[in-house]
Amino acid sequence: MEGHSFHVAWIFSLFVLFLFPANCFYLPGVAPEDFKKGDPLSVKVNKLTSTKTQLPYSYYSLPYCQPDNIVDSAENLGEVLRGDRIENSPYVFNMSEPRMCNIVCRKILDKKSAKAFKEKIDDEYRVNMILDNLPLVVPIRRTDQENGVVYQHGFHVGLRGKYAGNKEEKHFIHNHLTFTVKYHKDPLADSARIVGFEVKPFSVKHEYDGEWNENTRLTTCDPHAKRAVTSSESPQDVEETTEVVFTYDVEFQESDIKWAYRWDTYLMMADDQIHWFSIVNSMMIVIFLSGMVAMIMLRTLYRDISKYNQLETQEEAQEETGWKLVHGDVFRAPTNSDLLCVYVGTGVQFFGMILVTMIFALLGFLSPSNRGGLMTAMLLLWVFMGLLAGYSSVRLYKMFKGTEWKKISIKTAFMFPATVFAIFFVLNALIWGQKSSGAVPFGTMIALVLLWFGISVPLIFIGSYIGFKKRAIEDPVKTSKIPRQVPEQAWYMNPAFSILVGGILPFGAVFIELFFILTSIWLHQFYYIFGFLFIVFVILIVTCAEITIVLCYFQLCSEDYRWWWRSYLTSGSSALYLFLYAAFYFFTKLEITKPVSGVLYFGYMLIASYAFFVLTGTIGFYACFWFTRLIYSSVKIE
Repeated sequence: MEGHSFHVAWIFSLFVLFLFPANCFYLPGVAPEDFKKGDPLSVKVNKLTSTKTQLPYSYYSLPYCQPDNIVDSAENLGEVLRGDRIENSPYVFNMSEPRMCNIVCRKILDKKSAKAFKEKIDDEYRVNMILDNLPLVVPIRRTDQENGVVYQHGFHVGLRGKYAGNKEEKHFIHNHLTFTVKYHKDPLADSARIVGFEVKPFSVKHEYDGEWNENTRLTTCDPHAKRAVTSSESPQDVEETTEVVFTYDVEFQESDIKWAYRWDTYLMMADDQIHWFSIVNSMMIVIFLSGMVAMIMLRTLYRDISKYNQLETQEEAQEETGWKLVHGDVFRAPTNSDLLCVYVGTGVQFFGMILVTMIFALLGFLSPSNRGGLMTAMLLLWVFMGLLAGYSSVRLYKMFKGTEWKKISIKTAFMFPATVFAIFFVLNALIWGQKSSGAVPFGTMIALVLLWFGISVPLIFIGSYIGFKKRAIEDPVKTSKIPRQVPEQAWYMNPAFSILVGGILPFGAVFIELFFILTSIWLHQFYYIFGFLFIVFVILIVTCAEITIVLCYFQLCSEDYRWWWRSYLTSGSSALYLFLYAAFYFFTKLEITKPVSGVLYFGYMLIASYAFFVLTGTIGFYACFWFTRLIYSSVKIE
């Protein structure tokens, strides 16, 4: 019982430590930059994104105005895998110098350009821009809240609508942007730091007198006449041979927000309470399971062990019932023991990667300002955790009296990564076919393969070698030579039934947080509440361990000693529920219409579910492994 009260105490101490991550601790990943009046500010453009297609495109895949030469910013590994393509733009202005109605360029659309714009407007694509590492947002007022503003990432390429009195639906492009740059002034120096970058997009059919030339003045928007664009009353439609003039305004606003807190407005959580509800809900499951485990440990085991130890001196010892009867078979190596070793090793690799990633995220190293940092960290940690994978798989293999450790090392190095890489390769080919910037370039593919073969595989072999050189783990009881026959089991102890039931509680403990994670990935929102996530992860570990121990005990009591695979699959089956939930989320929350996008969604969720299976299965296996060794070493067996 002490162990479980410790679990609960630890989780509550985490509550205090980690549930205020946004305000108290900020390691931004970039140093602040000070701007003086007149310093040039360069807006960078990022990918075009859509929640309807999930296929990102580079900004210049649309015929927007271009600078004299396009310079591609160096992206890190995580950014490339996310489909980020950060380039310079013609939007360049100076600090604290407002501009009004600046003409960027004039375009006459041909058939191809008009078609490209219309397609992107139909698919509700948004344009993403960056200034001083801050993403561009569109403030949208919420009518249900006083002073309530939500921020939409990026502005829509355009919109569809009808002219008054006209039934035909037309496409309109956002060709006038009103930027607002918010800055925080340093009271001691005359410099300022940028703390906000907002835009209001408008669609305006610009007009001018005479022929177009470099000095043309627009009549619809004129800085000299102080005529600004404030609405989209006469919008700019998109048709072949249409003339489109791109313009922008820049306003500067002083703000009280300090540079260290500039991301807080982007990360405002409207519904903190639901996370608390999720954790309380999960804690109920944990307390219920902890109670059951404590009952088994204290009441049943204590009684059973003391009873068995007294029986040793009596003739009634021959009438043993329950879990002690199978002591001669409980540590018999399972069928496909090699495969079990590989999966356990891979699970340990995953567990190490997620644990260290979460710790980094909690400390603020992987804040959203460090674009692509989370994915880069996870990839590198996965590669370096190969050491633990090799070690744990071969330790288990040696316990099963295995001698060919190199064979297990090769399987551990290739089984899971090769499966994921194959699915990823097919999905990447589909993205490539759509000419999307989300397709991973060939060079990055080579880099991933080099990480795998150059670092991960050698580390797995080193870990395996260390694991094989150590003394084998000894069983607490001797295994008999002839396997005992397993009696017929009750319907509720049927392997398929108990495995499927075992997965419900671990999934139930995490599914509310899962909703937020899916929303951040597929609806392009920031996920930053790693304090909540860490607590949910701890709850997941405890739930997986406890449900497996409870079901393992019932199984052994009904004289079924085949617990090795069953313990892995019991908690691992929660991955099946995760995939079913992902399918439910797809049909209820997403508006994906393209078949390719649907295949991408289910392909990536299949990889995520497979990884979740390996992780939760390994947690359940080790819990059951510890439990069986504990109870059988506590009993005197002759």
